[in-house]
Amino acid sequence: MKTYTAKPKDITRQWYVVDATDRTLGRLATKVAEVLQGKHKATYTPNIDMGDFVVVVNASKVKLTGDKLAKKSYFRHSGYPGGEKHISYEKLMAEKPEFVIEKAVKGMLPSTKLGRAMFKKLKVYSGAEHQHEAQSPKPLTL
Repeated sequence: MKTYTAKPKDITRQWYVVDATDRTLGRLATKVAEVLQGKHKATYTPNIDMGDFVVVVNASKVKLTGDKLAKKSYFRHSGYPGGEKHISYEKLMAEKPEFVIEKAVKGMLPSTKLGRAMFKKLKVYSGAEHQHEAQSPKPLTL
């Protein structure tokens, strides 16, 4: 018996929409990352981008458990001595709520060219409206 390996011409991509209202950030991000990679398909092949498109709406209504709302912070560095920047989760949610979900999902994808291609299929919107109605996305059950 031979192992089936998918070819790029065999891939059919679907569009899914996810409502992030009152969803836990980590649990939402793991499911979205799984769909972006294509691991939910029976024909999953690790060296080919098999994933589907995912539209996340209501990103501003995602929640964290416990006391993370006050204590969680995001870190970046300018590359210069003393160039550390810390921004709290509360402040980030007020300014750019899409970034929180994008960063959580991107951290769960591979750090390769393939992972960057998968990440491009993620569309995140802070409100309930999105511009992908023409693709007729299906609701994704979590």
